[in-house]
Amino acid sequence: MLLLLAGLTAGWFYANERTKPADGEGGPPGMRAGGPPGGPPGGARRFGGDTRVGSAVAQRTDLPVHLAALGTVTPIESVVVRSRVEGELQSLHFTEGQRVKKGDLLAQIDPRAFQVELAQGEAAKARNAALLANAKEDLTRYETLLAQDSIAAQQVTNQRSLVRQYEAAVLADDATIASARLSLQYARITAPISGRVGLRLATPGNIVRSSDADGLLTITQDAPISVVFALPEPQLVAVRSAIARGGLPVEARDRDNRTVLATGTLRILDNQIDVATGTVKAKAMFDNRDGALFPNQFVNVKLRVDTIADAIVVPVSAIQRGASGPFVYVVGDDLTAVMRPVKTGVLEGELQQVTEGLQPGERVVTDGVDRLREGDKVKLDDTPSAPRVGNGSAPGRRGPPPAQ
Repeated sequence: MLLLLAGLTAGWFYANERTKPADGEGGPPGMRAGGPPGGPPGGARRFGGDTRVGSAVAQRTDLPVHLAALGTVTPIESVVVRSRVEGELQSLHFTEGQRVKKGDLLAQIDPRAFQVELAQGEAAKARNAALLANAKEDLTRYETLLAQDSIAAQQVTNQRSLVRQYEAAVLADDATIASARLSLQYARITAPISGRVGLRLATPGNIVRSSDADGLLTITQDAPISVVFALPEPQLVAVRSAIARGGLPVEARDRDNRTVLATGTLRILDNQIDVATGTVKAKAMFDNRDGALFPNQFVNVKLRVDTIADAIVVPVSAIQRGASGPFVYVVGDDLTAVMRPVKTGVLEGELQQVTEGLQPGERVVTDGVDRLREGDKVKLDDTPSAPRVGNGSAPGRRGPPPAQ
């Protein structure tokens, strides 16, 4: 048993020395020989054949640059409809959730009390108007007698004062009549804006007042509608430049950031930066004719601020990180994997821009990198394809895409 154990130990050491790479082999300075940092010793070479990997082809294309933010759907106008007069609510003329137009009748308050006030005001005006006419006739006679020196001047002065009093009384009656007519108008509650009606907050038979906090109902304008979100301060220059060029397209996406709910335009930036967060508020406008956006809904906002022309892109899964920086495994025509340092640029979804170290048409490893080392022969899982721009996926990557 001891001789057998000694033989197995010697065989393991001999095999390990045969498969160990030479000094300086295996990648950029600072990396462990035979594979990326953190990998198994010797690159974890598979026994019995070439390493199977997934791959993609570096592509030269126009790469759109987007900004992502979390926004809140905010109605442009939202009104709590309250009664301006006190009285019994007679009837409601809307259905919950109904769309109404500005000026449509919503509710009716009992108008009889205001009709009585109007009749009283009109009667008082008629009485004071008659007294005023009589006072004016007396004033005319007194002025004639005064010219004949047949009456005291004080009596004429008193009559003139009486005429002015009756004139003021008639004006007060006019104000009373106008107030009663205004109350009658307020008894018909109409829609102040166009929009969608919410749940009713009062029922016929209740006494409503102008001081009621909840009001009768709420009307919210949902078409058009806006989305308010915050942009980081370093991106302010690029956003303003894009707006100056003729508007900035904005996409509102669902919580999973997969489905585009609506497309609008960024039109408004706040006039100051929030020093607490280092962001500036922005407002994008959406037609929302199909009602895809709902007030106070949280959405993912995506803005296209620029386009990089003739950019070289690869799937982000092809980019590996080492002590000396990012690198990729390039597969040659002889199916040999070669480690190559690169410089990266903009990351857009699952596409990574490569500014140096890679040429269009070169094939890079996207899957199975943990099983590779410098100079390994590889076997491709499938035919390599070029990364696609703007669809959120890249060939050769397995599993669900990472969250943006």
